Amino acid sequence: MAAHRSKISLAQMRATTGQEGCIYCNLFLMGNSRQRGRDRYSSLLLVACALIASAFFAPIARADNAHDFHWKAVDGAQVKLDDKTPLTWNVLQVDKKKQSNFVLVLLGRRYLLLDTKAKRVYLVFPTDLHATGDDLESDDLALASRIIPSTAWSDRNIGPAEEYRVTLGDYGRTLSVQLPHPLDIRLGIY
Repeated sequence: MAAHRSKISLAQMRATTGQEGCIYCNLFLMGNSRQRGRDRYSSLLLVACALIASAFFAPIARADNAHDFHWKAVDGAQVKLDDKTPLTWNVLQVDKKKQSNFVLVLLGRRYLLLDTKAKRVYLVFPTDLHATGDDLESDDLALASRIIPSTAWSDRNIGPAEEYRVTLGDYGRTLSVQLPHPLDIRLGIY
């Protein structure tokens, strides 16, 4: 068969392929076009598999991110209402550093969300919180319809903690929350 290929004239090759040049080169080019066709097929197959996999795993990823906030109890925190410790209280913070300005405070059976950056207090219904072990999860709790009137915001550094004081408009009492500073191991003084 190789001898037969060598006997094809240049005119016959032009007539059959419409190209000039050596038949072996043209066979090589034809082989490359077949290879390119296989590469296109395999790349399309790869893209199709990736789309199917993303469609399969996307609902799982959305289910994990259904709750925007993961609240953890703050060790060493203190709460005072008119300089007296309430009978039942707890302080929780979001585990993400970007949202560290949100503080969730439990006073008796009432939850309050303090936004220390915007200096606002929000009422939180217990039905908005979902327990996961010792922690809580929730959607965005900072809703404009749930703002509690508050005045006299102050925040100050009191050594090992940061203290936030606010006068609640509906109670008419001063709420004080002390959050310990996070350990900074880069300083090496702990």
